Amino acid sequence: MSMLSTLPFLKPVHLRSPRSSPGGQRRHTLPASEFRCLSPEDAVSVFEIEREAFISVSGDCPLHLDEIRHFLNLCPELSLGWFEEGRLVAFIIGSLWDQDRLSQAALTLHKPRGTAVHIHVLAVHRTFRQQGKGSILMWRYLQYLRCLPFARRALLMCEEFLVPFYRKCGFEALGPCEVTVGELAFIEMQHPVRGHAFMRRNSGC
Repeated sequence: MSMLSTLPFLKPVHLRSPRSSPGGQRRHTLPASEFRCLSPEDAVSVFEIEREAFISVSGDCPLHLDEIRHFLNLCPELSLGWFEEGRLVAFIIGSLWDQDRLSQAALTLHKPRGTAVHIHVLAVHRTFRQQGKGSILMWRYLQYLRCLPFARRALLMCEEFLVPFYRKCGFEALGPCEVTVGELAFIEMQHPVRGHAFMRRNSGC
């Protein structure tokens, strides 16, 4: 049995009715809304969304194209993409980390025996912003992590203006992160993904 078949949060979710032809018969269309793990073939679409979202704000991207491919080859199961009719509209990319706090090495390394999921980036296509998609995707991602037996918590670093957003998603601030990128400083945040045994027993995980 594949991992995907056991994870209900990644199954396609249809948010609107299939389109009909003028004669009233249904046409074959891609799922209206689908969540799935990303693959290396998605890397270019991921980078295009990320580049537009971050370069205008900070002048740089959390992950460059080769780094995206790197993580999607090593740990695609720690990514999640939101697709609308086959088009990527939002995504999260993560990897495993094996220390209490993030360090500079966490930007490029995947530690297969780690129990902390380092969320490198969450981005939404510009056409779909201000619609709550970032919060929804993060919620689904955290639910998905609860189905992974090795995951104990999620870690991320963000600029201070994003702290309220992640607090609303259930993250708590750990304080200043030791990681810096150029002149940018970050706050490190975490979210536990264990302690939800009742939900796991009843979620199909």
